[in-house]
Amino acid sequence: MSKPSSPNSRFLPKGLSILHEDRDILVVDKPSGLLTVATDSEKIKTAFVSLTDYIRKGSASSRKRIYVVHRLDRDTSGILVFAKSEEVKDKLQSGWQNIEKKYVAVVHGHFKEPSGVITSYLAENKAQVVYSVKDITLGKLSHTSYRVLKETKNYSLVEVDLLTGRKNQIRVHFAEEKHPIVGDTKYGEDRKSYPRMALHARSISFEHPFHGKKMFFETEIPSFLTGLVGGM
Repeated sequence: MSKPSSPNSRFLPKGLSILHEDRDILVVDKPSGLLTVATDSEKIKTAFVSLTDYIRKGSASSRKRIYVVHRLDRDTSGILVFAKSEEVKDKLQSGWQNIEKKYVAVVHGHFKEPSGVITSYLAENKAQVVYSVKDITLGKLSHTSYRVLKETKNYSLVEVDLLTGRKNQIRVHFAEEKHPIVGDTKYGEDRKSYPRMALHARSISFEHPFHGKKMFFETEIPSFLTGLVGGM
């Protein structure tokens, strides 16, 4: 679970908290609404920029750096891992498919089966929309495992095991199964306005890139998600 932020937390934006920090890695809990890295329209308000300020303690002359290991969409909350050197980043990324990453999501409707694996080849068009293709030469093989935790009249709370890490993978797979994530304005067709998208990167497990110790981090499910299904 989350640990208290360090004294340098004054350099962090509201909602971004430090779960773990050592010489090699920085693990954080990112709030919904915060970009991981810069885009054409937003260069400053990102987790990357904020965490760079954090490790530099606000000193513009500091040469300390962090490196992006993976990303979360702006509207997805949860665990992000950054590296403190290029060597560490490369080690983590080279074994990324072996890292266990679990998400929770609230989706529309009910599944026919309480658990399963969604598989397709994913491609991206020029408008940066990801979609499944039948021609395997045009897309990347993608697997999303899910397990239903709770159902209500309109929604299902699901645990998601991200077996491959493609862009927008979870969102696309559930939308194409006719169970779009609540609040997903890109791939869903919600007419109702929600305060955020109901997708959260809940936990991650991996071997430390240098000492080999098993690392496990988990965060609580945001109240918005549990509120949609009447609690856990």
